[in-house]
Amino acid sequence: MSSNALYTDLSDYYDLLCTDIDYEAQSHGAQRLHQLFGNGGNSHLDLACGTGPHVRYFIDAGYESCGLDISQPMLEMAKIRCPEAPFSLGDMCDFQVSEKLDLITCFLYSIHYSGELEALQKCLARVRQALKPGGVFCFNAVDKHKIDNNLCVSHSANHEGSHFTFSSAWYYGGLGDRQSLKLGICKTTGGITQTWHDEHPMVAVSYDQLKELLLPYFDVHIFEHDYDKITPWDQDSGNALFVCVKL
Repeated sequence: MSSNALYTDLSDYYDLLCTDIDYEAQSHGAQRLHQLFGNGGNSHLDLACGTGPHVRYFIDAGYESCGLDISQPMLEMAKIRCPEAPFSLGDMCDFQVSEKLDLITCFLYSIHYSGELEALQKCLARVRQALKPGGVFCFNAVDKHKIDNNLCVSHSANHEGSHFTFSSAWYYGGLGDRQSLKLGICKTTGGITQTWHDEHPMVAVSYDQLKELLLPYFDVHIFEHDYDKITPWDQDSGNALFVCVKL
């Protein structure tokens, strides 16, 4: 199965897969960080926007928000959720904007979808080109050295007469710049269970590597992965928020 086949084939279930995510808290947290570090503007692009839930909250907060994603089925649902927003089909490692932006976000660890270090570096360069002076790039990332291969997150939901169980887990083999996101979906309808499994190739970086890639382009601030309060990174946790101001 290709790297995005699960999302393409099961895009109708994507919002169920992410039903335990607090999109509102994430969006408002990024907005607070933008108010602290940004240039005062309100133009915004959400990379890997999926079905557009973050874009919805940014628009409702007064931003001129748009989204970019590699999945056309996802974007079709995003257009329904946010009919007033422009959405573009494209690769976050190779995108351009017609007018420079004040804020670019990339939630849900989607920065790792770059796949490899060279592509990640291209993504960061594209982001810098797309930002106005003093513009902010806000994203979350996981440190490859802090991944616990034994951890798995799961939740269940009911939808249109079916019961779903979703699971996700990071895996890093310990060497190199590749990790993976393992996803699973079980759907039970009328006593019949169908199961899908997919493994998405992701770029693996340490925070030291990530800072080295960012520093030529940005003034970098790292915070604990907590959208409800702004706390400096404790230098130990493997999940963090990066707030990067264009130099």
